[in-house]
Amino acid sequence: MQLPHLLPALLLTTLTSASWFDTKQSALAEEPLPVPGDNPLTYCHKPDDYILDIEKVDLAPNPPLAGKNLTITASGTLSERVDSGAKVHLEVKYGLIRILSTVVDLCDYAKEVGEECPLEKGELEFRKDVELPREIPHGKYTVLADVITKEEKKVTCLTATVIFKGEKKD
Repeated sequence: MQLPHLLPALLLTTLTSASWFDTKQSALAEEPLPVPGDNPLTYCHKPDDYILDIEKVDLAPNPPLAGKNLTITASGTLSERVDSGAKVHLEVKYGLIRILSTVVDLCDYAKEVGEECPLEKGELEFRKDVELPREIPHGKYTVLADVITKEEKKVTCLTATVIFKGEKKD
């Protein structure tokens, strides 16, 4: 299944990060903070201190459909350079079951969207087409991603929930 490739692409599109590594977690639930654009993404926390300021992320179609191509377009601005050594902490759940929990090198996935490390300060834009297999099991998927620099500064932190209902017949 190509789901592990979709998730880093989707989340790298926004250079994401997840809240379970954040030492400033709150006991009270926060209001969802949607990422601008046509997407299911939300910030884990207020993005005031994130290195990446996301202008927008668009998915087509939204929500993604198993067996169809997904086009991801994104734009944003890095307030500082992100060097080699940055990490993406990923967790994917199918319903309540954790199916993936891993740490990957950001630079390894940057190449998939036409970028190279270091990621220089300034504007970022890209487009990525992903072929979603029709074999994605129906159900609710929740993705958490946490992108941190090698100095452990937050690049961004995002979460997304997608419900796959299977391939639609044309």
